[in-house]
Amino acid sequence: MSTADRSPWWRGAVIYQVYPRSFADGNGDGIGDIAGIRSRLHHLSALGVDAIWFSPWYPSPMADAGYDVSDYRDIDPVFGSLTEVEALIAEAHALGIRTIVDVVPNHCSDAHPWFQAALAGGPGAPERDLFWFRPGRGPNGDERPTDWIGEFGGETWTRTTNPDGTPGDWYLHLFAPQQPDFNWDHPRVREEFEDILRFWFDRGVDGIRIDSAGLLVKDGTLPEVQPDQPHPFHDLDGVHDIYRGWRRVADEYADRALIGEVWLPDRQRFANYLRPDELHAAFNFDFLGCAWDAAALRESIDGTLSAHAPVNAPATWVLSNHDVTRHVTRYGRADTRFSFAAKREGTPTDLELGTRRARAAALLSLSLPGAAYVYQGEELGLYEVEDIPYALRQDPMWERSGRIDPGRDGCRVPLPWAGDEPPFEFSPKGAAAPWLPQPADWKGRTASAQTGDSASMLELYRAAIQARKADPALGDGELTWLPAPDGVLAFSRGGGFTCLVNLSAAPVPMPAQGELLLASGPLDDGLLPSDTAVWLRTAESTDGPRGADGPA
Repeated sequence: MSTADRSPWWRGAVIYQVYPRSFADGNGDGIGDIAGIRSRLHHLSALGVDAIWFSPWYPSPMADAGYDVSDYRDIDPVFGSLTEVEALIAEAHALGIRTIVDVVPNHCSDAHPWFQAALAGGPGAPERDLFWFRPGRGPNGDERPTDWIGEFGGETWTRTTNPDGTPGDWYLHLFAPQQPDFNWDHPRVREEFEDILRFWFDRGVDGIRIDSAGLLVKDGTLPEVQPDQPHPFHDLDGVHDIYRGWRRVADEYADRALIGEVWLPDRQRFANYLRPDELHAAFNFDFLGCAWDAAALRESIDGTLSAHAPVNAPATWVLSNHDVTRHVTRYGRADTRFSFAAKREGTPTDLELGTRRARAAALLSLSLPGAAYVYQGEELGLYEVEDIPYALRQDPMWERSGRIDPGRDGCRVPLPWAGDEPPFEFSPKGAAAPWLPQPADWKGRTASAQTGDSASMLELYRAAIQARKADPALGDGELTWLPAPDGVLAFSRGGGFTCLVNLSAAPVPMPAQGELLLASGPLDDGLLPSDTAVWLRTAESTDGPRGADGPA
């Protein structure tokens, strides 16, 4: 098939997120690295993914696990070298796997040369115009310029000390104080990042994932946040000019994609980022945060597809990532939704129930139109580790929330590959302990333990992804809802492919006819149990479950 005949790869790909610190450790220091990733590429090839998205691996003081970048054109020595990354990209391509790198444009590290020059130069230094330096309020300038609340909670301004030792101006950081925000009104910032895109595209990278994509532009008058007024730094219209420039850069290359992290409740505003001259795709956080409820999920799916249709952009389906509570844990709770505001320590979880629902959610997400994202360890059925000792927690969200939000360390625990006890071959023998502790009972969830077990989460993902790749109806395309009882989602993707998901409390009858392709759990004498999904091949894709009395 020629390039002209096929849909662009990002429209229907299965994309696997690698969090490098926690994927695999090759050199034995307890931290994942490029050597470890290269040694485990066979796992991703066997899984059948189309692309890998790598979370930041740049030089960084690691105040925020690498999202505080000091050099966007190199690799932190803790992970390896740029030469190793170039080899990794080539090896992945040889396996038919594309690569996506994370770019963090809203802010950098306070160790970045530009910011260090801004501090050293004092008031009037030209580098200060590249950031948001402002005098403080009050007679002595000792009050913050605004009372904005940060994305991690807490204050958003830190006061500097002038070269002569006197108190100086304040600088803006929407995240941690070690992450000063760039001033995207300055042309030098825009030119710099367009050059960074070219740097990575020139090395064979197939896509760019854009961190905090909606935050880059700020209202320079620094208004306070007011109800029913435009937000001073969320989703300002000027951000779209930035991404039009990025799209022009991507279009200089063949088959490159820009994928945004856009947290917006307004679907129309969200879709604005996906207009034909802006980003190619963006993460679907509405679906990620949705409750395990048939009506809510159908509304999310319908709303997602209707928002993407006018801009002809592919939807994305995401269940977990490096920032959110793993869905095996979420789905085992009384409230199955996700929101940062609601995260609390000690929330009860039924992991058996959560795992059953997560298996069904895998078949649901992998059969919806568009691209599907798999967060590392999701295919192993890993749950959120919620008992990490306080002294070992590293996520700044934990401290900056006043220790109310448990932070994100629990979804970033190193992966278990094989063996009966930690580190489960995450690191070689004799290595340092993993940077975060692994639960001992993960021994039944290692990749090795699950391989060949037809009932395992890993084999379910392998089978589903391979079946998806083999079926032209899946991936990008259309969806048709089928009649179904209350609490059941039923839809066709064409060619006789049907997906049924029973989210009700009782079993429901299966269709009268149809070949069973995959089931997320055991069936019961012609009945589809609660919290179970199936893929079917039917001669007539309009045949919903028997006894159907209307849409979910």
